[in-house]
Amino acid sequence: MPPTSHQPLLEEIHRLTQDNNRLLHKLRRGAIWGRLFTLLFYAALLLAPIWFYLTYLNGTVQQLLQAYQKAQGTGQQAQGQFQAFQQAFNDFRSKIPGMGATSSPPQ
Repeated sequence: MPPTSHQPLLEEIHRLTQDNNRLLHKLRRGAIWGRLFTLLFYAALLLAPIWFYLTYLNGTVQQLLQAYQKAQGTGQQAQGQFQAFQQAFNDFRSKIPGMGATSSPPQ
């Protein structure tokens, strides 16, 4: 095929088309990698606190809850004992004459 006056123009168009195709593939590949890394970043952002809690904090939180429940039970037990002591003291006061009622001093 003999070279025509359009041959250099066609070669330039072909070169530009190939370059454009390379750039488009590079952009598409970059967009795919960008989306993948964004997805991994948000997954790590969501899952990291859950993993941290389950790995390091779960045992400590469970122990803390048990200690709190034990302290709460001990407090209720102490309150019950205090009420029993108050009842016993009131019973004692009622059995001793003159201790349960307020009286005026002798004149």
